[in-house]
Amino acid sequence: MKRLHVHVSVENLSRSIGFYSALFASEPSVVKSDYAKWMLDDPRVNFAISTRGRAAGLDHLGIQVETGEELQEVYARLRKAGGNVVEQGQTTCCYAKSEKSWIDDPAGIAWETFHTTGESTDYGDGTGENQARVAHEKQETQSACCAQQAAPAASKACC
Repeated sequence: MKRLHVHVSVENLSRSIGFYSALFASEPSVVKSDYAKWMLDDPRVNFAISTRGRAAGLDHLGIQVETGEELQEVYARLRKAGGNVVEQGQTTCCYAKSEKSWIDDPAGIAWETFHTTGESTDYGDGTGENQARVAHEKQETQSACCAQQAAPAASKACC
């Protein structure tokens, strides 16, 4: 069974843990000095937050699978979706050992597909993730001069 993965960069980990714990009515399953994770069943999501030096906000999305066979199925979907697939392979990331690949969606949001195979005592060095993000940053730099400027958004909350 697959699980949606959402990773959000935050400025204040303890404040964010309090907020998300109340929102999910659940304490995180993993808490480190720079990272926390909730493995929720309703909704079925792996929700993670970290203070890893990136701007606050959505960091990336992903699909977590439970078996190597499911991972191969999702990898086939990535190839079918098109775009540059960055195959990271076996890695350590987010205090876990896993096999993963990365792709950017048409809007430029990074998507991670992965199978967790164990725990780790360190966060990891992010080499595959960095490669995917560097490719994305180059694409943004090349197209930014031609991008239409968006009109300022109205300051009212809505869905």
